[in-house]
Amino acid sequence: MKPENTKRIDIIAGARPNFMKIAPIIRAMEERKGSGGTLNYRLVHTGQHYDTRMSQDFFNQLGIPEPDVNLDVGSGTQAEQTAAIMVRYERLLLENPSHLCLVVGDVNSTMACAIVAQKLGVKVAHVEGGLRSGDWTMPEEINRIVTDSITDYFFTTSEHANKNLYNSGIPSDRIFFVGNTMIDTLLANMSRFRPPGFWNRLKLAPKKYLVLTMHRPANVDQTKKLSEVLKAIGHACRQLPVIFPVHPRTEKMLERIRTIPENIKTVEPQPYLEFNYLVKHSKAVITDSGGITEETTVMGIPCMTLRDNTERPETITEGTNELIGTDPRNIKPALDKLFEGRWKKGKIPPKWDGKAGQRIVAILENLSIN
Repeated sequence: MKPENTKRIDIIAGARPNFMKIAPIIRAMEERKGSGGTLNYRLVHTGQHYDTRMSQDFFNQLGIPEPDVNLDVGSGTQAEQTAAIMVRYERLLLENPSHLCLVVGDVNSTMACAIVAQKLGVKVAHVEGGLRSGDWTMPEEINRIVTDSITDYFFTTSEHANKNLYNSGIPSDRIFFVGNTMIDTLLANMSRFRPPGFWNRLKLAPKKYLVLTMHRPANVDQTKKLSEVLKAIGHACRQLPVIFPVHPRTEKMLERIRTIPENIKTVEPQPYLEFNYLVKHSKAVITDSGGITEETTVMGIPCMTLRDNTERPETITEGTNELIGTDPRNIKPALDKLFEGRWKKGKIPPKWDGKAGQRIVAILENLSIN
């Protein structure tokens, strides 16, 4: 079955990290259409993140248009969510096919839509292809490996990712080193960052607080471990407040902990502009997220990652990030290093210049023509 429009691309987004990555691609496509570009797109929101704080706020703040299609899959186990996405995206492609399926990142939506597209003869392009942590206990790592094994075109963020793909046998003419679309979004919106509503209430001041985010199972799925991590952070921060936007997954576990250090201030998940204002003006960030380590690298903010591995090694070799592991005993030495002024400065990796979206669209146009 041939697509009705052989130059239309499905852009897939399902979860909060995806929205930051698709915004510059959509913006570049709209700019190209205004000057004679040949590509059209259909924005497909799978509904993997459906909470307003995790989804709609990002669409509004980043100027992402309303989705052409919302699959409304909602929550569920890994298998339930992946299966629901596959069933509903298959139905969409059978009824109204596109020429190419563009997936971003490493969430369930990324893998599910890539599988469906390939089985229906629709080519797949993967933005952030080639990232590897080597940790198969992470659902995201499984999603990356499966997606890359059936991807036709890879848009990469770093030479590390390129090397991973070369080592897996991917020919160089299918790999395009374009830079980082998350950084496109960061640079395009930095002048718009704004303080969250609690800034004055908590009496925050630049460089006089830290930011904490945690959502990975190794850190939050056991109350004893989560409590130990929070105590270690609270006690080692030298009385500075620690702003902790609480992920829904983490919130459920926090309800079981009787007390946490007084200087750890829990708040709701923040919209994009408010969250990155917090990061930009913080003394440091403590996180188990991958994407945040990229943003701190560009903003020059010290970052401590509560993980034993990372799929973004350039944030360590070139940026401001350090892996400190999941052992709470590692937290105090890292914070002592910060407060003693011994944290590294870092630099911005190649092609993290705000133009990745433009490069991707130019390549897509060329692929379409050929």
